[in-house]
Amino acid sequence: MKLQNKTAVVTGGGSGIGKAITERFCAEGAIVHVLEVDNSKEDEIVQEVPSGGRVLLHVCDVANQASVKKVIDQIIDQSGKIDVLVNNAGVAHIGTAETTSEEEFDRVFNVNVKGVYNCLHIVIPHMKKSGGGTILNMASVAALVAVPERFAYSATKGAVLTMTYQVARDFVHDKIRCNSISPARVHTPFVDGYIAKTYPGKEKEMFEKLSATQPIGRMARPDEIAGLALYLCSDEAEFITGTDYPIDGGFIKLNT
Repeated sequence: MKLQNKTAVVTGGGSGIGKAITERFCAEGAIVHVLEVDNSKEDEIVQEVPSGGRVLLHVCDVANQASVKKVIDQIIDQSGKIDVLVNNAGVAHIGTAETTSEEEFDRVFNVNVKGVYNCLHIVIPHMKKSGGGTILNMASVAALVAVPERFAYSATKGAVLTMTYQVARDFVHDKIRCNSISPARVHTPFVDGYIAKTYPGKEKEMFEKLSATQPIGRMARPDEIAGLALYLCSDEAEFITGTDYPIDGGFIKLNT
């Protein structure tokens, strides 16, 4: 019960990596507030919460600061504090500087960068008031090495990485820790949907090809990312701040 009596906020906690983090945090005793852009995942989240776990879903557009403030204020009214913030919500995009439209560029930055800023901006004052807290941002290997046709996405994750360092530096004396995780490719429903849409009839072949881009020979599982998230957000990691943790099956060091 590493998060016993902790109040955690997980953005994008209804699917993929975020859902795995939500489930793991609940299993470890946390009360988890999930921020999702709609309530379509509510039944699925509630059904898969470990026995005895507590999760509450809030409809929130992280790209809209007023929406974030409204939800965070509600959580503070209910719980009195926020111990853990996981900035996981994000959108993907495939394209180069040449093929990425202005509309697409703005969409990715609004969610992946402004969304993280909005949550940091609203939550940090509450953490300071309650004596500290832990923040975990979801970066990516795309922030650390060049990945083909990920121009806008890579730029957003680079921003998330540097925001992690800055927040850790600015609030270290307020007992607020801030770290990030940089996953390589993770097998989520998004990946399956992308393959089915982009390579109809070649799903198995393309899944194996994408898996092979990790030297370890497979994609990560969401629960593996959640395990690292749990450690970094627990008191076991209280001496760790301002650090990025690649979890990539050897992608960065063994491919370069």
